[in-house]
Amino acid sequence: MSLRNAARIAARELRGGTRGFRILLACLALGVAAIAGVGTVRASIEAGLAQEGAALLGGDAEMSFTYRFATPEERAWMDETAAQVSEIADFRSMAVVQRGEEAERGLTQVKAVDDAYPLVGTVALTPDMPLDVALAGRDGRPGAVMEPLLSDRLGIAPGDTFRLGDTEFVLMAALEREPDAATAGFGLGPRTIVRRAALDASGLLAPGTLFDSKYRLDLPPGTDLATAADTAQARFETSGMRWRDARNGAPGVAEFVERLGSFLILVGLSGLAVGGVGVSASVRGYLADKTGVIATLRTLGADRSTIFLTYFMQIGALSLVGIAIGLALGAGLPIALAPAITAQLPIPAVFGLYPRPLAEAAVYGLLTALIFTLAPLSRIEDIRAAALFRDSLGAARSLPAPRYLLAIAVLLALLVGVAALFSGNVVLTLWTTGGILFSLILLAGAALGIRRLARRAHGLANGRPPLRWALAAIGGPRNDALPVVLSLGLGLSVLAAVGQIDGNLRAAITRDLPDRAPSYFFVDIQKDQMPAFRARLDDDPAVTRVQSAPMLRGVIARINGRPAAEVAGDHWVIQGDRGVTYSASKPESTKVTAGAWWPREYDGPPQISFAAEEGAEMGLKLGDEITVNILGRDITATLTSFRDVDFSTAGMGFIMSMNPAAVEGAPHSYIATVYAEPQAEAAILRDLSNMFPNITAIRVRDAIDRVSELLSGLATATSYGAAATLLTGFLVLIGAAVSGEKARVYEAAVLKTLGATRARILASLTLRSALLGAAAGLVALGAGIAGGWSVCHFVMQTDYAVIWPSALAIVAGGLIANFAAGLAFAWRPLAARPARVLRARE
Repeated sequence: MSLRNAARIAARELRGGTRGFRILLACLALGVAAIAGVGTVRASIEAGLAQEGAALLGGDAEMSFTYRFATPEERAWMDETAAQVSEIADFRSMAVVQRGEEAERGLTQVKAVDDAYPLVGTVALTPDMPLDVALAGRDGRPGAVMEPLLSDRLGIAPGDTFRLGDTEFVLMAALEREPDAATAGFGLGPRTIVRRAALDASGLLAPGTLFDSKYRLDLPPGTDLATAADTAQARFETSGMRWRDARNGAPGVAEFVERLGSFLILVGLSGLAVGGVGVSASVRGYLADKTGVIATLRTLGADRSTIFLTYFMQIGALSLVGIAIGLALGAGLPIALAPAITAQLPIPAVFGLYPRPLAEAAVYGLLTALIFTLAPLSRIEDIRAAALFRDSLGAARSLPAPRYLLAIAVLLALLVGVAALFSGNVVLTLWTTGGILFSLILLAGAALGIRRLARRAHGLANGRPPLRWALAAIGGPRNDALPVVLSLGLGLSVLAAVGQIDGNLRAAITRDLPDRAPSYFFVDIQKDQMPAFRARLDDDPAVTRVQSAPMLRGVIARINGRPAAEVAGDHWVIQGDRGVTYSASKPESTKVTAGAWWPREYDGPPQISFAAEEGAEMGLKLGDEITVNILGRDITATLTSFRDVDFSTAGMGFIMSMNPAAVEGAPHSYIATVYAEPQAEAAILRDLSNMFPNITAIRVRDAIDRVSELLSGLATATSYGAAATLLTGFLVLIGAAVSGEKARVYEAAVLKTLGATRARILASLTLRSALLGAAAGLVALGAGIAGGWSVCHFVMQTDYAVIWPSALAIVAGGLIANFAAGLAFAWRPLAARPARVLRARE
């Protein structure tokens, strides 16, 4: 028979409606909708970032420098190139409110601006007033505006005074909105804005102190940003200048959104995998119901390929419908919920229809449908007409023919390749794929094990008929163990792994880290302040340890004469400026893993010691030449040693250490870490802040709280993706319950005929659902714990301990979900009349 005949038969079959395929449609629609929705939101944010690039950046372009202001030559080029230039200094400091003998202190991120700020956008203040009026101050004091979070913490209101360094400011208004806030990055303290000129006598911007200067450029209309960028970078390539422009006004935000979106889409693939189990079960159940039709077609002369094409077309057409529904939901819901989503986002988003995320979701859905429908479809080819009349579809071979296995393997490889291409993260894609495949294999094996265990336990349930019937049903040839454990187990496995990873990261940050981390970081300590600084701490019995070191910041510009990015790729070490210190002799706590430290009195060509793990990741080796730009000056040093640097303790750690003669002459300050008893921390902060108003104290526990807040948001976003997977699994459960309803009705009719009461039959059905749900939960618990350990151990490189509250909740969730799905479809078997059911069966 021809392709045309197969198409004609398929069309006639489809006229009967979608009964038997509703779960297939729902699973595909939900999985595709989740991926399309995440992609649409990501595309909307990216469009908003692109459209509002100048507003986010605060100008058409930005030139920034580390711990220095622009040189006269650099400033002259800016003035020649731009219509207007705005200079900003950004740094951390302590805001101090004096009340008699007592003082309240709070860490703040200070933005010191000039008269031109902001070039683009407006600053929103309460009470409403222009920024220049607010910063002008009153009563001879310069003005400042401050985020309410900090002013509330300090207990001050407009009109009150506070101190930054040695300068007293008057708070004029609360800072409600900062137009360029998205470019600020991760800050440890709320924002305070002051005039740059008001800080001249504060001691906060002395040579060597830690600050960034940013120059926003308002370029003439028609300026080509790419050309301007190339010109600036070519002219100042050795100065340590960093360029950003409106083409990507908030690169850190854009990169974060892209990576989080890619990760959530990969989580969504696990939902599609669960949906694939539902698709496969739906197809298998549908073909079992079509046994008579297929037998008739074979009797009338239809060959294997015609029957295969007939049902392939049917399922393909319905899969496309499910994918289309998913695309409509994935595109429509973000647009419908745009006001609510926008209100929760600190960055702009332009919601609309974006073809790329929809095309990606469609490809994912199509490949998933093909992978999970080929196996059940292949089974009908090897069944003869006579066997089909005896309803023996289940007697077909357990594995598809080799050509179908090959096709499935090719499609699976294509899906993995597409996922790696779309996500842009090959390693994460392989980890996700491996985790899903491992979980599916583990769950399938567990389902078979549960069946065998039920068969063996069947004989031990004598005297308890409901339990005996439940075990017999689970261990029987047409049991629901495989679809239930696969669908529910995979969703719960993802949720369990997310819970374990999140719990262990929180434990590492909020419980383990404070035990090893210092109480405070002190920065911007001048060299002549160090003796008095150490004297205060060395005489305090509550202080257990103090570490200090000279502190510079440098950008790795070249490695062996080549641009650093060509050698190290996108490694995080070369993405910005990094800590540099110097030491004549090797510190006692330093462990050199390769090479040798320079002699104590060494004054030859610059040498550098590099963090061993990061150096290995970047492909560095002893003898390499590394060019580091420090305060606009290139220093080329030979790599002579590698050393262990443990960043996990939140203590002092430098990527690079150099011999003193190489950098000692550059303006710099010192950094110190102080380990003290908690009850002594307040006194230490008070005394050191009073002695040295210019220094900044960063309380490590406050930083830990900020990181915990960020992790909480990430865990919540990931949990939403896992919840979508779980919802898909619940739909598959419903599908399994629907497909097995006829068998349960017949079983109930037989039991009633033999004298069983409705209560015992209900107890049997309830026990069956509870046992399978608990089994799926236990298997998911094992898979989730294994997945969480793998990610924590190999990816996060943190300690791991089972988070039992989360783990037990997973088991309970599996039991409740399957129990609810089983009960929902228990009433029809209970209401069945034995005579009618058994007569129809005959």
